[in-house]
Amino acid sequence: MNTRTALDIWETALGEIQLQVSKPNYRTWFEKTVGLSYQDHLLVVSVPNTFVAEYLDHSQRSLIEKTLIGVLGSSEVRVTFQVNGLHQTANGYGKFLPAISHHPGLNPGYVFDSFVVGETNRIAYEAARDVAANPGKSFNPLFIYGGVGLGKTHLLHAIGHTVLSRNMQVTCVSAEQFTNDFVSSVRERRTEEFRAHYRNLDILLIDDISFLSGKEQTEECFFHTFNELHNSARQIVVTSNQPPSALLLTEERLRSRLEWGLVVDVKPPDLPTRLAILQAKARQKGADVSTDVLELLAEQAKQNIRELEGSLNRIVAYAKLLRASPTREMAELALTSVAREPPAVEAGTPALLLQAVAESFHLTVDDLKSPRRDREAALARRVAMYFLRRETGISITQIGEELGGRDVSAVTHAVKKLTTELETNNFLKRRLADIEKRLSSPGRPASP
Repeated sequence: MNTRTALDIWETALGEIQLQVSKPNYRTWFEKTVGLSYQDHLLVVSVPNTFVAEYLDHSQRSLIEKTLIGVLGSSEVRVTFQVNGLHQTANGYGKFLPAISHHPGLNPGYVFDSFVVGETNRIAYEAARDVAANPGKSFNPLFIYGGVGLGKTHLLHAIGHTVLSRNMQVTCVSAEQFTNDFVSSVRERRTEEFRAHYRNLDILLIDDISFLSGKEQTEECFFHTFNELHNSARQIVVTSNQPPSALLLTEERLRSRLEWGLVVDVKPPDLPTRLAILQAKARQKGADVSTDVLELLAEQAKQNIRELEGSLNRIVAYAKLLRASPTREMAELALTSVAREPPAVEAGTPALLLQAVAESFHLTVDDLKSPRRDREAALARRVAMYFLRRETGISITQIGEELGGRDVSAVTHAVKKLTTELETNNFLKRRLADIEKRLSSPGRPASP
């Protein structure tokens, strides 16, 4: 089978897997995987690193192969994982396989031709096309922001594919990967190698820049990398879930740099765009889905494109398992279990406060309650104690219990310390303002 078929097989499988694992588990281990090839009952799946490959191989193989058996209708199906061109063998990672994309950081399906343009994303699309055609000359930097699953990463990768076709040097990484590369270079004394790589590019693509918030050394490193590239008229493109003005950066000068070029947003697609996206996805999968079924999906899935595609994958999988054409009745049945609204959390409760603090720091509530003592977790925990004391009527003892059984003296000290720090620390003030904004919008979707 060809590459497109492998992509479709894996996307359909992911639609089923997404319903069987927790959201954090899916995002951590499955979200950045891509089907590469399928031949002789062997599906090769691209994964971003060896950690993901090892986890999927050892802990999720049974679930994956069971799902693929259902999708393909064959009990002989096998799966293996490819890490940036390295194929997992019986003796570990070492056999080179050619990558589908010219660059391992780019999703082969994220190109301009597959991006469905509507009124809510047209400006971002046109800006991305312009930057891809004239890197470093039109909008530099280009800053694209919007909610989860609206196409920001798609546009980022589409730019990368376009400039790669012109033999330009490009790197596309998440801000998390940039941070990991920087930390590793310092720890392993390879900072010159790090600088040589990131400062000699024609174009740098950074996904989810908000991850840098509060990481002072990494922010400073990115600031100098930004300056080096910008001063040499080389292109920088950044995506975020928030505009530059709302980012909780310790480096004010970095915020101003991010606003130098063009800042554009992508909003949730309107109904005609949602329907067009579903039609395009159905064609890509070779699935014969009637217009009335697609209209039902478009009416129910309103938040983002991933939700749309997940619903379509589920319908297609149901139809394959039942060996029948998708009908409106089948679609309603398939979507029943995922259409329920999550239980609301009462405003002002400790649960909501902890949730807002955790999201602001890109942590989980379990992280706040855990024994973690790294700088970010410790600060987030102090902020949580401060908010619980300020916004609820619960006692110091109860606050300690809410945060994993901390004693009274620890809570009292944390609240006093944060109160003092707020007098002079602008970063903390912005962080608290962000949390307050989240608390004032209890119906918001969770941050990525």
